[in-house]
Amino acid sequence: MDDFVCDMLTQCGLSNLIEAFKDEGIDKESCYLLQDADIEKLIPRMGQRLKFKKLLSQLKAEQSPNESTQHFPPHALPSTSDKGKRKSDQQLENRGQPAVKRKCETNSSAETEAKILTDVRNTMGHICAMLQDDSDLNKLLKTKIKNLETEKKELVGVFGKTGAGKTSLINAVLEERNLLPSGSVSACTSVMIKVEGNRSNEKYEAEIEFISPEDWEDELGSLCSITKKENQEVQDNVDDSKEEYHDAVDKLSALYEEEWKGKSCEQLMESKYFKEIPQFLHSTSKTLVFESAKDLSKDIVKYTRDAEKNENYNEIKQWYWPLVKCVTVRVPNNPFLQHVTFVDLPGNGDRNKSRDTMWKGIVGDCSTVWIVTEINRAASEEESWDILKNVGSQIGNGGECRHIHIVCTKSDDIDDSDELTKAELILKRNPKAKERVRKEFNKLDKIKKHFSDECFQVFTVSSREFFRKRDLSPEDTEIPNLQEFLQNLNDCHSETLNYVSGAHGILSLIHGASRRKEDDRIKEVFEALEKNLTLQIKSIKNEMTKIYKVFEEHLQEGVERSKNSYGNILKSTLYPPKRDGRGFHKQLKKAVENRGVHQPKKGKEMNININLTSPLADSIDEEFRTTFPNGGKCGPFKGVIYSFSLVTEELKEKYKDLELQLISLKSEEERLKTSLNKSIRKRKKTVYRSLMKTIEETMQDCYRSKKNDQKQQPLQELVHCRTCGKL
Repeated sequence: MDDFVCDMLTQCGLSNLIEAFKDEGIDKESCYLLQDADIEKLIPRMGQRLKFKKLLSQLKAEQSPNESTQHFPPHALPSTSDKGKRKSDQQLENRGQPAVKRKCETNSSAETEAKILTDVRNTMGHICAMLQDDSDLNKLLKTKIKNLETEKKELVGVFGKTGAGKTSLINAVLEERNLLPSGSVSACTSVMIKVEGNRSNEKYEAEIEFISPEDWEDELGSLCSITKKENQEVQDNVDDSKEEYHDAVDKLSALYEEEWKGKSCEQLMESKYFKEIPQFLHSTSKTLVFESAKDLSKDIVKYTRDAEKNENYNEIKQWYWPLVKCVTVRVPNNPFLQHVTFVDLPGNGDRNKSRDTMWKGIVGDCSTVWIVTEINRAASEEESWDILKNVGSQIGNGGECRHIHIVCTKSDDIDDSDELTKAELILKRNPKAKERVRKEFNKLDKIKKHFSDECFQVFTVSSREFFRKRDLSPEDTEIPNLQEFLQNLNDCHSETLNYVSGAHGILSLIHGASRRKEDDRIKEVFEALEKNLTLQIKSIKNEMTKIYKVFEEHLQEGVERSKNSYGNILKSTLYPPKRDGRGFHKQLKKAVENRGVHQPKKGKEMNININLTSPLADSIDEEFRTTFPNGGKCGPFKGVIYSFSLVTEELKEKYKDLELQLISLKSEEERLKTSLNKSIRKRKKTVYRSLMKTIEETMQDCYRSKKNDQKQQPLQELVHCRTCGKL
């Protein structure tokens, strides 16, 4: 038995079965030919068998371009010589290696893949140009070649309170020390920042996307109105009013300095205030190009951060972050950004509607979420857990999130000891910190309805030590662990692999169609495929019918629980423990005036609608997650999509003369299953959000309803302050 099979079994944790495979004479070639029945005989335990089959299917997919070298020029295929190992072999060797060690290998691998992809694209382009007539077959082939140009980006959303070290973490993980501007606790990132790879050129770029002038004019009206209330409400020392007032002053002073005082909204919209950013007035984006990350960081700070004047930024007269919707930073030649985009996100969305809409859309598209918090307060920091609670349903059933990582930063921030070195103290504390965070996570019952335990991980990192290497080795900072995770995300989306595999299926169809066949043989295969397709569709319909009935039962139970519990929920919302006085009454009034929702700049959102309807949502959350999982092996609808098969492998053995057509059909089957699973994942987000939106809108109708009798009073008329008796 060769090393390939030994390595494969070891990778799956099946080294105890090496002898069994050896006794059966399984080598690399015969391993690729194993059928389900053979694998079941060799690996009796289901869990182990599933891991082996997953890895085998991945390697088969990666091998497929090399099986038909006659379809492509020799230089367009990965080398199988000792000097140029195939990607599948490299992945088996690379798994488990630190990301720092893999970086050089990744760069050279990326160059090789880019060359392969270019050559194969050229080949397919020539073929497409040769398909001149408008026959049905040619139309089909042109469509398939066009559909090869698809690319999936993994979004990693990064949340955390001011001063937790989000930007320093992103800089360290990308090994770009000066990329995103970071500063003192008094400065905070105020807009959404995306970080992605620059595939167009070798420069560092920043694209500034502004809100519309109309949106800013609307917001100006609100800000000016808030500042006029200063004398009464701020002097009354109402915390919420003070926060809102200072927030308004910060925005106006950032853009206009002291000139905003005493001026109308019309005057503040004059073009003289936007000379440096004419793109804002024309509703276009502004692109900045730089030679280095340091230059980029220095220049974009006024578009991204709310910073005090004394923080080395005295030369900046105007800060444009109040006008910015999003900043996209593009980094050249970074292996961790091949198929990954970072999004540095404010924790609670935004009061500006256009920014808030973008925030909600991005949050729902994140496949990974990092909650960044300082290690000293990681378990007890309420703001971090509140962020997770606030976005839980949006990234879970209402999103695509498959991984939640609590990233505990500043692990090197620890008191010295006479008995232990600093490194020993850090490495002793890290496991304890992780355990405390896991215990807190296990208390979040509602979050766990959206996510399984496998989704959750804790990291203890030090961005500072990763760069300076004084007290900790790079591995002990755990930054390489996060880099390894990112590299695995990139490996899952090899553009070259997907393109070449798809091209292989198309070329098989072309070659097969050019050969003459016996009509009787074609008819036999068609009938066999049609029979199996009917059985497979019936199986899918049966499973969907069962699922529909289960959801119907859960929703009925949820309706009954909502009816029975709304009184207690309303009471606890209006009269929460440990909350009294005008501060809370002010928030409650704002929520009622805003149709049930109050979203402070900091802290937890107040959403009366969600509180009242939570029993209904809770009734389906867990079933929704298991039916439409964001990750895992089984896929949507309890795995019936993934298990769908036309059994083309069996037919290939019987009908050798139609092998190429069956290869093409198998390729199309896999493409359709992948496409369908992605489509279901997107649509399930829409369905869940629509359900939640319908519930909220139904609740909000109550706020607009007229008073008919005492039982149907709108909520505005039921709310009163226990301190002053006013609404």
